[in-house]
Amino acid sequence: MTSTAMPETIHHGRNVKRFRELLGIKQEILAAELGEDWNQKKISLLEGKETIEPELLERIAKALHVPADALKNFDEETAINNIQNNYDSAVINGGPHINYKCTINPIDKWVEAVEKNEKLYERLLESERQKVEILQSQLAAKK
Repeated sequence: MTSTAMPETIHHGRNVKRFRELLGIKQEILAAELGEDWNQKKISLLEGKETIEPELLERIAKALHVPADALKNFDEETAINNIQNNYDSAVINGGPHINYKCTINPIDKWVEAVEKNEKLYERLLESERQKVEILQSQLAAKK
């Protein structure tokens, strides 16, 4: 039996931790939101629990300002698969936000820049040659 055929259980504590971290909330802050009998250590232990009682999960969701179903049902692997499938579909179907047919070749742009630099260098070199000729003619005239 492969790992994809086995039913995966959703880890409520891990989901609480993910959402808390995504929201930038420290364990101490979440503990304070849940009440006086909560502390950082208790939140840490809670985040290690695979299953959290529905009433407590509702309180945590309210404290985090997220839907309780998000904490109950969030599955990282499913989310990643959804994102990947949506991205692949957008690329195949030519989604408006993805430019998969790049019309600019960065190497061509780089070659253009090098050629411009060469032309500038040649003009600068010619200007310096002219200055040297003028100075030499002035020096010869004074002798």
